[in-house]
Amino acid sequence: MLNDHKTALSKINGSSEHNALHGEVFFRQTPHGVLITTAIHGLPMQEENNKFGVFGFHIHEGTECDKSGDFSKTLGHFNPSNTLHPYHSGDLPPLFSNNGNAYMQVLTDRFRLRDIIGRTIVIHSSPDDFKTQPSGNSGKKIACGVIKEITE
Repeated sequence: MLNDHKTALSKINGSSEHNALHGEVFFRQTPHGVLITTAIHGLPMQEENNKFGVFGFHIHEGTECDKSGDFSKTLGHFNPSNTLHPYHSGDLPPLFSNNGNAYMQVLTDRFRLRDIIGRTIVIHSSPDDFKTQPSGNSGKKIACGVIKEITE
């Protein structure tokens, strides 16, 4: 059932300050939404204001990652319906670190795969509080990847 649907991949790389941070985010369009599978390695063990190893995770509007800087070219959360946080289309569940590693799988119907191809996905230094506007007070952008369609 899943084999006939489009897929995409984002290779995640950390900022110059977090160069050990890397991983992949795989996206698959299904009849029920987009299935997102995430495997991340090298998450920092102790970030400021992040004692428990929980990291904000969002799809952003921008189309490129500027690794040498602060990932400012990723812009804000993907939010085509102009809703309040945490109802942006790009708002995703947080990543939970296990000795620097995180694995997560989630199904979302907030967008279709074609809507996010070419956009960026970002890991933040702190957990999302799910209330502060506009981005959940999730801290610095510490890793980024561009979402690219997989063509077979």
